[in-house]
Amino acid sequence: MLIGHNKKISLDRFIYKSLYDKDNGYYIKKNPFGKKGDFITSPNISVLFSEMISIWLISFWENLKKPKKINIVELGAGNGEMMSQIIKTLNNFSEISLSANFLILEKSPLLIKIQKDKIDKKKVSWIKNLKEIPKAPTIFLANEFFDAFPIKQFLKKSNNWYEKYVAYKKNKFEVCDQKVSSKIIEKYLGKDIKKEKFVEYSPSAMKFVNEIANFIFKNNGGLLMIDYGFTSGKMKNTLQSVEKHRKISFLENPYNSDITHLINFKMYKKEFANSNLKSLITTQGNFLIKLGILKRAEIISKNLQFSKKADIFYRIKRLIDAKYMGSLFKVLFVSKSKNNFNLGFK
Repeated sequence: MLIGHNKKISLDRFIYKSLYDKDNGYYIKKNPFGKKGDFITSPNISVLFSEMISIWLISFWENLKKPKKINIVELGAGNGEMMSQIIKTLNNFSEISLSANFLILEKSPLLIKIQKDKIDKKKVSWIKNLKEIPKAPTIFLANEFFDAFPIKQFLKKSNNWYEKYVAYKKNKFEVCDQKVSSKIIEKYLGKDIKKEKFVEYSPSAMKFVNEIANFIFKNNGGLLMIDYGFTSGKMKNTLQSVEKHRKISFLENPYNSDITHLINFKMYKKEFANSNLKSLITTQGNFLIKLGILKRAEIISKNLQFSKKADIFYRIKRLIDAKYMGSLFKVLFVSKSKNNFNLGFK
């Protein structure tokens, strides 16, 4: 049971149990991707999204002076679509294809099975933690990965801080506040706590960020992170839940709906800077356009009938247009401070 009667747990614990409980967790028992699922991600909207990521990978590998061994690690590979297309694309470039060691970090047994059905299993290794990655330059790919980390929320009222909890009373879940010491929030934000009256923070995500940062700092490489989020302004409540492509309350159907939040990219950039890594940020629309997604679409649709050509460009519009994913989704590139690579971010 998620919570016993008349008991309560912290918000992040509630989210974690809802999504990752070993028996009932949403991501453990369900394939949420696609029209029959709860949401659609960019790699499933258009194959050109993964092709652009592949172009970026090749260019960054060249910038790293073409190491003979390079790890390409996807963090949370969903239904395997992006990794499958990346491998197919890189197969056309023998030098990097022979150098690349493909890995997927995934905790869901169900999604691993789905990924293995789609991806060339001889090319990929599945891992449970970063310690399993061979020591070599490594490129991490994270598309809609960090938004699924559990978050804590704190609210300041009358100079006191309260943490959001979830209780189970009268056969339903409800939100309640529990008074906490400001020192707990200071541990996460430091002096920045003075600027905020509301705090949304993921301790587990920041711990993972530090693990990635340490790996990049020691072995070289970088992280390409794509997610919905914001880059400026004060913190705000971005908690949301989706079921069958519609937004619902995160309390409405735990275990059976996705619970996510918008990424505070400014916070991530600061965390990586604390590890002596630099970050570049742009929108998904800008990133894909600069990589040539529109030119690529023109080439492949040149001799197609109108309906198929229209479908290709409609899918691209969903990826790059500000009214769809183009502005809400941001792209963060993290690398060593001396690295000058900026393809897609100029």
